[in-house]
Amino acid sequence: MTAQTAPVALVTGGNRGIGREVCRQLAQRGHTVLLTARSAQAARVAAAAVGAVGLPLDVTDPATIAAATATVADRYGRLDVLINNAAIGYDTWQRAATADLALVHEITETNLYGPWRMVQEFLPLLRRSAQPRIVNVSSEAASLTGMSGGTPAYSASKVALNALTRMLAAELRADGILVNSVCPGWVATEMGGPGGRPVAEGATGVVWAATLPGSGPTGGFFRDGNPLPW
Repeated sequence: MTAQTAPVALVTGGNRGIGREVCRQLAQRGHTVLLTARSAQAARVAAAAVGAVGLPLDVTDPATIAAATATVADRYGRLDVLINNAAIGYDTWQRAATADLALVHEITETNLYGPWRMVQEFLPLLRRSAQPRIVNVSSEAASLTGMSGGTPAYSASKVALNALTRMLAAELRADGILVNSVCPGWVATEMGGPGGRPVAEGATGVVWAATLPGSGPTGGFFRDGNPLPW
């Protein structure tokens, strides 16, 4: 595999936690990995540690997304894998009945509209790929089957992200673009807190979805390669 033929993968929120580990695992598999972060320095430092290329990008800022798209188009001419990992706001202290809606809006900007912007902007480059993949990093907190109260902003934003996954999968099926949601599980990250599974284990399911063969599933919700209930 040469630099020209290696799959090109872009990961949002790649400077720490699951995103950084996904970048590391994809780089080990021979991908050209574009590790993005809101801070150019954070992206550069994290990328150097995992064998990736750092790229500044804020999923809430259309201008930085457009700039990153132009950079990817100029350097690589296509994008093979888009991993929408950036997320904020595990609001355990809130309840839906009393939630701060300004905070809900802020969290949704990153967790839903961020991935939506990314797909719309990078879709022309994904269509140039021979095996395009979109992976939306979601959460079992978005499963309506077992949902109760708590974390209203985070859970609602991930429910909406799962809905976006389903719609995009149906709309882009004819283009050969596989679109799936992946729950990495409760992982011991800055957001997840102590006690969760190792980061490497959580990232594996994301990498699985990013490297699916053409015959792989689309429009699904998975953890560790196994379906989760919607």
